[in-house]
Amino acid sequence: MVFALAFICIALQYAGLADTLAFKRSLIANGQWWLLLSGNFVHLGANHLWMNMAGLALVVALVWKHFSYTQWLTLLLLCSLGVGLGIWFFNPEIQGYVGFSGALHGLIIAGSLADLRVYPRSAALLLILVVGKLTWEQFSGALPGSESVAGGYVLVDAHLYGAISGALIAPAMLIKNHRSRNQQTVDNVTS
Repeated sequence: MVFALAFICIALQYAGLADTLAFKRSLIANGQWWLLLSGNFVHLGANHLWMNMAGLALVVALVWKHFSYTQWLTLLLLCSLGVGLGIWFFNPEIQGYVGFSGALHGLIIAGSLADLRVYPRSAALLLILVVGKLTWEQFSGALPGSESVAGGYVLVDAHLYGAISGALIAPAMLIKNHRSRNQQTVDNVTS
């Protein structure tokens, strides 16, 4: 799934579809609702794309093992939709948006919450760092240098919406995983 996601983002960018698939408020208002989601998978340019792909690699390296592929796909889609809907409802001044970093924040929060059970110290540290970054962004704007690397304005609220989405979705998945493990244990004992 990770390779497919990376391939899709790369292919969309190099096929020149960023403008076609970007979140555009006027087009969404006219019924092109899929742009709420698709804007997350296209980027400002190559630097922005590769910066987000590096972030995806970090998610895989740090927390990927905690959810199934289906759960990661669900998280990805719901966090991306959370970003699009967040921008739509809470940032009416934003007319256009592209980028995967909002959804990435959701994935890292979800994975870190899952990681608390296995590696509580490192997971808590990662959560503290991400929440600290989000707090900085809300009060001081984008991290220094991030806009020059990305090649344009960084919509820090997208990071917040993605993180909130991941924080809301992950607990339900973790409860489901816990119940499934308990049921398997009961089934193994009674067999």
